Parts: sequence; structure tokens; C-alpha cells
Amino acid sequence: MTCGNCARHVTEALQSVPGVRSATVSLQNAGALVNWNASAPENLPALVEAVKKAGYEASEIQNDSCGCHTSPSNDWQIGLLLGIVVTAFLIAGEWIFDLGAMPWFAWVSFALAGVVQFFSGAPFYRGAWRQLKLRSSNMDTLVALGSTTAFGYSTWALLSGAGGHLYFMEAAAIITLISVGHWLEARVTDKAGHALKSLMQLAPQTARKIQRPEVKPFDPRTSLFSSTAQPASAAEIEVPVSTLQIDDEIVLRPGGSVPVDGIVVDGESAVDESSLTGESIPMEKKSGAELFAGTTNLNGRLVVRVTATGEETALAHIIAAVQRAQSSRANIQRLGDQVSSVFVPVIVVIAIAAGFWWGLAPESAGQFHRWLQPFLWHSYGPSGAAAGFIIAAAVLIIACPCAMGLATPVAIMAGVNAAAHRGILIRDAVALEKAGNISAVVFDKTGTLTVGKPAVTETKEISAPKSTIQGLAAALARNSTHPISQTIAKMSGDQIGISQWVEIRGCGIEAQKSDSLSAIRLGSLRWLRENGVDLAPGEKFITDWSKRGATIAGLADDKNLLGLFSVSDSVKPDAADVIKSLQQEGLKVYLVTGDNSQTAAGIAGQVGIAPENIFAEARPEQKAEFVKQLQSQGERVAFIGDGINDAPALTQADLGIAVSRASDIAREAADIILLKSEITGVPEALGLARATLRNIKQNLFWAFFYNAVGVPLAAAGFISPVFCAAAMGLSDLVVIGNALRLLLRR
Repeated sequence: MTCGNCARHVTEALQSVPGVRSATVSLQNAGALVNWNASAPENLPALVEAVKKAGYEASEIQNDSCGCHTSPSNDWQIGLLLGIVVTAFLIAGEWIFDLGAMPWFAWVSFALAGVVQFFSGAPFYRGAWRQLKLRSSNMDTLVALGSTTAFGYSTWALLSGAGGHLYFMEAAAIITLISVGHWLEARVTDKAGHALKSLMQLAPQTARKIQRPEVKPFDPRTSLFSSTAQPASAAEIEVPVSTLQIDDEIVLRPGGSVPVDGIVVDGESAVDESSLTGESIPMEKKSGAELFAGTTNLNGRLVVRVTATGEETALAHIIAAVQRAQSSRANIQRLGDQVSSVFVPVIVVIAIAAGFWWGLAPESAGQFHRWLQPFLWHSYGPSGAAAGFIIAAAVLIIACPCAMGLATPVAIMAGVNAAAHRGILIRDAVALEKAGNISAVVFDKTGTLTVGKPAVTETKEISAPKSTIQGLAAALARNSTHPISQTIAKMSGDQIGISQWVEIRGCGIEAQKSDSLSAIRLGSLRWLRENGVDLAPGEKFITDWSKRGATIAGLADDKNLLGLFSVSDSVKPDAADVIKSLQQEGLKVYLVTGDNSQTAAGIAGQVGIAPENIFAEARPEQKAEFVKQLQSQGERVAFIGDGINDAPALTQADLGIAVSRASDIAREAADIILLKSEITGVPEALGLARATLRNIKQNLFWAFFYNAVGVPLAAAGFISPVFCAAAMGLSDLVVIGNALRLLLRR
């Protein structure tokens, strides 16, 4: 591989192999790291074959006794150093000491330039040859043709005694300057992927495992007072993380990194999770709390039971998601791909035509060159027998398909890494592209705009004692995972026999008491009303608490209202600022909730959402219909939610955003996942997406503009081959450097 475009082609080839979960290709190390799906068998021959079909060579890295290997890129770097030394010597000889006319210097130049041509230029020739065998072409093709043209003509002129200026210095400079450009490109591209590499290095390679003594069966022959009967204490041993299994127990010391996901079984400490979530405030952890691989234990000793290892940890899923996003393709990339596919053949045709023009009709070409001078700058075009060769070489070298190929993927890489560093996980490039075009944002209420930790603020008994309705409601709610149900379940520990329990999504819970044939229902007022329950006895209670933004749940025996519960969930402290920020960006903000209209209006009033933008008492499928209705009006909709009820709307929306405590189903349906508990990541994610999309368009404009201007100037004789080589490398750096600005965005 010689450039970032090559690395991208290899990545795509590896990811096309069935069973591959993700692939990360390093241009500097000339290697790839491939992760397989857990259910897929490893198939190394298929990986090698896929890379070969893409036009490159590959083999499995064979670790030696020290666990290291020699990278092919070392030879490439040696060639780069050789090219720099030789080119500097030839430039000094021609431009400083004026030795160009000396016969001995011509032969020295031939020898030195030949070494650069066939050693330093070997990667370009190999790349061009592989592409030729595949009946394709790339940037290596242009470099190989351009430098060979300059070197080949100069060799012919030297050996035939034709005389005139020799272009050995230019041939060496072409190879060297482009190699320098690729080296710089590899370094800055590596910086663009820094966030991903940081994630990969978070989890330590070893852990302190608690080794408990093996319990031997009782042996009556063993004396009760024998030393062999004394219980041995548990020991801590350091083991590789790869050997840990589910339910093993490990010890975390202060300052140590967490190697796997687990649950605290003993001890208390503060844990820094900023590396994963971007949340700067340490989280207090005690018995029963979850820990995640890659986080840092700050000040206490913890004993942790392992719940996930390897690729099943939260850190591994985040890494895989970032890798998938970096290597994915946005729709806007198709334009660059379409142009790149025909770019090299077109440039070769232009180079040949320009070469014949300057070689066979030098007076016409020179006249055109002189006519353009007043509009551009004063320049001496090439002359003599070499003119056609030099012009052809200049055209071949200045053309840069690499800039077009890198314009989109390098911006996506930088954008995804910048997002990951801020605790924002983007599913793929298409999600990033969609996020940059959003015009309306729809928020779910519970757990999204609110904290998600509701509490029962008051119980209203209607036709049964308070203790009775609390006990019955708690019994109904105990098996539900809905936040409001879990809150009601905490009101009482009474064990009441119920049967035929069923949860109706978006409505409530229905069951039968063991001593009754009538249906007992706990749920939303809308649902109870639809089932014929008379809510009039609790109308004042419903009105008063709804105005305060509380959610009202009712308990009914058949059509008889037994009692009401007001469940309050405080608005997130930064919710109002987030809504204001989105509105200032020109986005329309909506609230959709299953709560009644009074509660929805109370919450909307606190965060600044207009009354006409509220959609209340919505079932899950109705939330999706509301999103669809906005889309029919021409809006590009982002939906932000956190629960199973939100999955249909997350899927229907142009862009689904799930918050950190989202259920697994919501996460799967979402395009963007906020790893922070706050929703401040919403405007940050949308702003970063817009910046990335803008960056991609800037890169594509530069790539097209550069080639549209550079190729005609080279064909008209205004740019020398050496300057063309420098400009070509600079073009790649401009594209990559522009993308790196995303990492600095605040």
C-alpha cells in the first residue's frame, strides 16, 4: 500500500469477507487487524484471497518468540530516506554548484536516480502492476508512468548522446516528494484515528483474579486436627485477561483500569468513566453497581464479578461501532467514486495528447503558452526533443485521484472519532450524513427530557382503602420493566395472588385476582377510559397533578376506578438549554408522549416547547405515525428516545438517537447513541454531523478544483514535473488537514 486510498481499498476488501465483524488497516505498519463475528469461524485464506483480488499482497503475520514482526513499511521508509538523500545531492549539484553540464555528473545522476527509481519507486511500480493485472488503475499508475517518462527519456538522451537537459534530478524528486507526501499523509491520518486507538488501549492486558481454594470432599481417614484439614485462604494471582471467564472474581486496586465488564460484589470507590462516555464527573460505585472495561478505578479497592469478556464488553461494542462507522460509505461518496473510476484513463489520454502536441507541434503549443502568460504568470515552457516527454510527465504527476478518494472517508473518520471522544456513538457514515440534514427534532418525554427516575408523589383512594390499592397496584407492576411500573411496585411488598398477567405496550397491565373473575387494570388514563372506566371521581386530582407535570396512573377493577397515583419525574436540568440551542439552529422541536395532554403541556412549558408542537397520549405505533406525518410535510426528522416503546419511532425517523440508558432494542433501532446520561449530546451530535458534511463537501470541491486547474496548467507548460510532484502531495495533505479540523471543533 502506498497511500490512504490503498488502505481504504484493503479495508473494504477485508470487510467483504463473510463473517468479518470489522477490519482496521494500518498504512504505516502495512498490516490489518480483523475481528470475526462470534458465530463465524476464522477463515484466513479467504482474507488473503480478498486482499489479492483487490490488487495487493497479504499473508498471515507469524509471531516469533518475542511476539513481534518486521513490517514491510520499514523497507518503504528506508526507500524514502534514500530518495531524500539522493534528491538533495542532485538538487545541490544542479542548482547550487551548476554541475548539470558536466559529463561525469550526468553519469552519477543516472546511477543515483536509477537506485531511487527502482528501489524507492518499487512500491509504486508494484502497485501499478497489480492494478494492471486487474485491468484497473490508480494513483500508483500515474506516478509510475510519470517518473518512468522522465527517467526513460533522460536515459535515452544520455546513452544515445542526443544531448540537451537531462531530467534525472526531476525523476528522483518525483518519487521522493510523493513518498514524503504519503508519509505525512499516513502520520496525519493516524492522528485522525487517535480516538479509536485510545479506545483500543483502554483495557489492560492482565487482571488480578481471586483464586479460591479447591474444596475437597470429606475424607473420614483424615484427622480432624490434621493440618491438611485447615481451610486455605483465597489468593490473588495475576492472569491474562483473555483467560477470564464469566462469574470469575477479580480485584481492582486504586488507580487501575477495569479489564472487563462486571458487577461490584464488595467495596466502594469512585470510577472515572470519561474515557467511554465523556462524562467528567466520577461515578460512585458500590455493591451491585455495574463496571465497564476501559474505565478507571480511582480511590478504593473493589471486588468485581465478571459479567462480560472480550468482544462482549461494552468497550468492545463501542470500538466495533466506531470501526464500522469509519469504514462505512456515505451516499455523497458515490460522486467521488464515479469520477475516480474513470479518472486515471482520462488523465493518461490527456497526458499522451499534450505530449504529442508539444513534441510534434511545438510552435502551436508554445504560441498557446505565450498567449496565456498575461493571464497567469511568466514561465518558460519546455523546448527541444524532451518537451513532449516532460509535459506528459507533468500531467501524469500532478493529477491526484487520491484526493478525491480520501475526501469523504477521511472526514468521516475524523468526525466519528471526534464524536466518540465526546461520548457520541455514530452507527455509520449514512447516519452522519443524515444527521447533517435534519430539520425537525422530536423528543420522547420519560427518560429523555426527564431524569427517568420517577417517584409516587401522592395516592388518591377512590373506592378502596389506600393500603389495598397500593398493595394491588404493586403486585400488578412488579413484573413490568416500565419505569413508572417499577416505581409503583416499590409502594408495597404485599404478596397478592394474581393470574393471567399481561402487559399491553404503551397502555398498562391487565390481570385477574385469584379470588375474582373481573379484570384488574393498572395503566394510563386513556387506556382505562377506552375500557369503560369512569374517571369523574378523580377529575380534580387528575387536573391538579397534571398541571404540575406529573404522570397519572389509574387502578381499576373492571369498570370501577379504585384509585389514582401521581408519578412525578423531574425535568433534566439542562433540557431547557438543549431545546433553546436546537431552536437557535433553526430546528423545529416537538414533544411526543404517552402521557395525557395536561402533563405533556406542563413538561413542555418547563423546557420551552411550543404548545402546538405537543403530541400527547400516543401509543408506540402512534409515535411512529406522528414522525411519518412530519416527514410527509417535508421535514427531515430526528427522534430522541430511550425505551422499547420508542423503537418504532426510532426506526421510522430519518435519524434515531438513543440516550445512554436506552434498552437494547432502542439501541439497535438508533443511528446515534449518546453514552452520556444528559441530552446535551443532541445539539453536539447534530452540530458535529453538519460540520462533517460541510467538511466532506469542502474536500470534494478542493479535489475537483485542484485537478480541474492543475491538469490544464501542466498540459500548457506552466508547471514543472518537480513542482507537480510537490503539488500532488500537498493536495492530499490539504484534504486530510481540513478533515482534522473536526477533531479541534469545540
